[in-house]
Amino acid sequence: MSTARDDVLGRIAGALGRRETPAAEAYAAIDRPYLRRHHEDGILDLFAERVAHYRATVHRVDPAGLPGAVARVLTRGRYAVPAGLPAEWLAEVDPGLLVHEPPVAELDALDGVVTGCAVAIAETGTIVLDHGPGQGRRAFSLVPDHHLIVVTAGQVAPDVPEALERLDPARPLTFVSGPSATSDIELNRVEGVHGPRTLDVILTPS
Repeated sequence: MSTARDDVLGRIAGALGRRETPAAEAYAAIDRPYLRRHHEDGILDLFAERVAHYRATVHRVDPAGLPGAVARVLTRGRYAVPAGLPAEWLAEVDPGLLVHEPPVAELDALDGVVTGCAVAIAETGTIVLDHGPGQGRRAFSLVPDHHLIVVTAGQVAPDVPEALERLDPARPLTFVSGPSATSDIELNRVEGVHGPRTLDVILTPS
């Protein structure tokens, strides 16, 4: 039985004419005259600079120093750990500080969360989570007051177009550009209103 929705969509399709070109091929054929990449060198330096501009604290460490860096950031309190986060990242953290895959109802009682990410963008200093393994549900990045994100060099894209190509638009995407902040009230900057008040980013080559 045809529904009103089917009827409306059918009329629209009839007005536009049947498209024989597959969607993926049609998408690839779109003319994109804009400059796709503004930076070729110093991508990691640019990313660290832009992230710090948003009042995040950036820690640059080599792969061997990653567990120690995580332990230095997570010194007190209790921190949510999402499923799929590499165990070696937490090897030097006191296990008593970690709460693995807590239910959403308990997040507000925790001091922070440690996650990975899907992509980072050097040009804008933005980190994108698609909430896959090691990133947790969206609430993980919105409720706790402190967020520690580990970013590997291979995840850093120079510019927005290249970053978007690496993401699946069907997944829930959270874009993070520094700690949560708003200036809606008398133009005074207030942090932590709808997300973490403190953002630490560990940038490592691996």
